[in-house]
Amino acid sequence: MFQLLNSVDGTLSLSNKLTFYAFPTKTSEFLHPKSSPYLVNKTAKRWRFRGVRLSLRGGSEAADHVKSSNKFKANCCDEGEMEPFPHVQTLRKFPKEELVGKVVMVRFDSTNLLREEEQDQSSQSVSSAVFTIKYLHEAGAKIILVSDWRKKTNSQLHDAETVAVGIARFCSACIAGFHFEESLCQLKKVARTNKRPYVAIIGGGNLYDKAAALHFLVSRCDGVVFVGMMSFQIMHALGLSVPSYLVEPGAYKAALDIIQIAHDRNIPILHPMDFWCMNEHLPEKMGIFPSHNILDGWLPVDLGPRSLNELNSLLVKCKKILWIGPVKFKFSGQCADGASKLAQALNELRQRNCDITVVGNMACQAMVMESKCVLVNDMIENASVLWEFFKGRKLPGVMALDRAYPFGIDWKSAYCNPAQPLVVDIGSGSGLFLLGMARRRKDLNFLGLEINSKLVRRCMDSVHQYGIQNGYFIVTNATTTFRSIVSSYPGELVLVSIQDNLYHLVQCPNPDFNNPEHRWRMLQRSLIKAVVDLLALDGKIFLQSDIEAVALRMKELFLKNGKGKLNLWNDQYHARMNLGEWLEENPFGVMSDWEQHVIDRGDPMYRLMLSKSSGIE
Repeated sequence: MFQLLNSVDGTLSLSNKLTFYAFPTKTSEFLHPKSSPYLVNKTAKRWRFRGVRLSLRGGSEAADHVKSSNKFKANCCDEGEMEPFPHVQTLRKFPKEELVGKVVMVRFDSTNLLREEEQDQSSQSVSSAVFTIKYLHEAGAKIILVSDWRKKTNSQLHDAETVAVGIARFCSACIAGFHFEESLCQLKKVARTNKRPYVAIIGGGNLYDKAAALHFLVSRCDGVVFVGMMSFQIMHALGLSVPSYLVEPGAYKAALDIIQIAHDRNIPILHPMDFWCMNEHLPEKMGIFPSHNILDGWLPVDLGPRSLNELNSLLVKCKKILWIGPVKFKFSGQCADGASKLAQALNELRQRNCDITVVGNMACQAMVMESKCVLVNDMIENASVLWEFFKGRKLPGVMALDRAYPFGIDWKSAYCNPAQPLVVDIGSGSGLFLLGMARRRKDLNFLGLEINSKLVRRCMDSVHQYGIQNGYFIVTNATTTFRSIVSSYPGELVLVSIQDNLYHLVQCPNPDFNNPEHRWRMLQRSLIKAVVDLLALDGKIFLQSDIEAVALRMKELFLKNGKGKLNLWNDQYHARMNLGEWLEENPFGVMSDWEQHVIDRGDPMYRLMLSKSSGIE
């Protein structure tokens, strides 16, 4: 079919996310993973295509590399999480008892729930969205539904108001609902190269606008097939004859770049070899023309028979296929015959265990029409979501969600006795405090959470070197992952230490609390809530800084957001002895590295301890 180109707050928010903010149904804002180097199997599989050898290589070495490199990461860090593709908190893993009596704002896609006359209410997207709402209701939450609907969506609506995602900043938790979680899983599936050969079939137009996304696909897949208007831009960049009315302004350089990437990776880029065309003056008159020789007065409307036959021959050897965008041209009808035949071929391949993902309304419709049992998890109706995902844009809908630690932690491997009470140091730095405590208190387990991976590696080296069996370190941003990590620990959380907050937690040496940009970054409400929720009764929170304003602000934030459960530890003793609120001495007898530095230079440290009581919600 195709020419081969080898040359070339009190509110919890859910999103499906306010006290809770949830995202169950809105799937328009995602991220894409960074492309990684393509590791080649030495015994490459070879295809013959039109007399040219195509190299579509397997990935066993790549798989082995990933397994070995993840072994360390899964043990002590979350570096396996690619920055633009975060692991997020989900409703499925959120403690159900925490939903009771909470106000939960649910942001949902109005097209799923309000356009009944056009929506199949039994569809998976609608089912997942409704299930999120039912789940929250049955859990005892107070639900507020938020969407972007307008009168044109549903004429029965008289009052409508758009609510910005920015409200998530004021929520105590922001988590993904069931439909949103499923959509993220679909994107992860598309990004994985776990099966090879992996070929992308690209329809639609606007190559210039999608250039960054196409770069991602060409750098990740084993072959790319253009079947829509973008195919003319590829042919034009190759120097083939293309009618001027089919050339997209500004796309020439972008097409050349895509061809060059494919050439550098030695993977094929394919374009149609023939088209069905209609006569401009006699629309009922049709003819088949070679792709490089469309006569004046004739307009391409569909893929030609030769293109479809060779496309089928190509796809039958694939293990994974992505079809994104319509098989449609500028003058095509609503549904092209080429789309139907492509859908038939993909349905047959699916029955042979080929991994198929179909993206875009027209492509999904074609698959549904040609199949009696389409798997919904294999279809993404909103193609713009995936294009933005491939472009690597950090979009608000995902970035507003709380992060989750991406790995399951084997606490039995981390500690000799994982049932012992746990002490967590947030911003553990070089580990001087935690390692010293672990040597003194064998009856406790100690966990350091630090964002600097080099420091964590050094700490873990010390743990192994000195045979410490009650100390462990994880590289992570504790501000967003504290709950997901500590909630899985089998024992009680008895002490949380936040020291040197200015450098380890905030990572910003400017304690300007009057500046909102700095204030909200200093100590996030979601972290405080997680600490208070998970801390055992009579558990302690140790706060320390060399800057009095920072220590005061930390205390104020914990007392304000502590649900009435926190009190200054031993405050009556301090008042009687006129010692003020600061602890003169370190109560543990073990200093952190920064604390030791401050004391050595003759400056004071500002320390205080908070204790958790039962309190009143």
